[in-house]
Amino acid sequence: MGAYPPPYGGVQTNIVAIRQYLLERGIPCAVINLTRHRESRAEQLYHPKSALEVMRLLIRLRYDIIHLHHGGDLTPRLLMLYFLCGVLPGKRTVLTFHSGGYPSSKAGRSARFATLRGLIFKRIDRIVAVNDEMISMFRRFGVPSARLRLIPPFTIRRPAPDWPLSDPLHGFFESHRPLLLTVGLLEPEYDLPLQIDVLGLIRQRHPKAGLVIIGSGSLDETLRAMVQTKPYAQHILVCGDMPHPETLCAIRDCDVFLRTTRYDGDAVSVREALHLGLPVIATENGMRPAGVLRIPVADLAALETAIEHCLNRDVKRQSRGGSGEENLQEVLELYQEVHNDGTPFAASVLESKG
Repeated sequence: MGAYPPPYGGVQTNIVAIRQYLLERGIPCAVINLTRHRESRAEQLYHPKSALEVMRLLIRLRYDIIHLHHGGDLTPRLLMLYFLCGVLPGKRTVLTFHSGGYPSSKAGRSARFATLRGLIFKRIDRIVAVNDEMISMFRRFGVPSARLRLIPPFTIRRPAPDWPLSDPLHGFFESHRPLLLTVGLLEPEYDLPLQIDVLGLIRQRHPKAGLVIIGSGSLDETLRAMVQTKPYAQHILVCGDMPHPETLCAIRDCDVFLRTTRYDGDAVSVREALHLGLPVIATENGMRPAGVLRIPVADLAALETAIEHCLNRDVKRQSRGGSGEENLQEVLELYQEVHNDGTPFAASVLESKG
């Protein structure tokens, strides 16, 4: 099932937010995490080491609803898990499918009614999709429209105005303006070398400009080595994973948020930046929310032009309205709908990522 922070990716952040929202309302909520990242320790947070331990937990824990969160490839192992959760007696299942780019993939385009995937998806009580393309895909799988919901995986609790950044971020922010920021996994699909290269161009006109990269991944050492080859290496900060509240502080205090990708779904970090009123530049993927300045894939010139446009326009930052927790309320209402009888219920949140 996968990822509970750290690292703080979009799916992980969504799960933490749902759990906290439920607990604050007196609704018990356990989390089962199946990744190799087992640093987190909290009450009713479980780190099983085998499929057998997962099944034991599913049988032993007391809950009414299993909320599965899919955030990767749809493997046979995951399909089997979804099937087993769907046949557990007396339990309801909800699946949030976070992989926004899956409908356009070869596997997603092959969605049909009479397939194993279709048969398994139709056993799930409710499926939460993060974009309209995904809704259409599940309809092709034969899932009735009444069982589908469109709920973006986005929530935000604004950092306190006086919440400071810790070092080394604080010092870097103090000495660099304008400040470019990106948040995501350090993986090939996020095209981070493009951002490293563009900073050199931006500094020709803005000599105090800096770039902050928040996140972790398989390219950590490679990117750090690449940064050191640049004459402006001291103006790039690769700071690894950070707690989500501090990441929000960094987004709040930077000048432009970047999301350059070669493959991407609906990025939670993009919606967080928009909600905080930040200019956002992102690679076009067909599903960016309104307000994003979109650029073609791997286009250095377009990225430079977009950054200059954001830096030169004389427009006040305007935060989005709302509490930032509307989507969490939608999830809770969905639980109540699935539960049927309206009595108090407990939820077990399970997150899967390949």
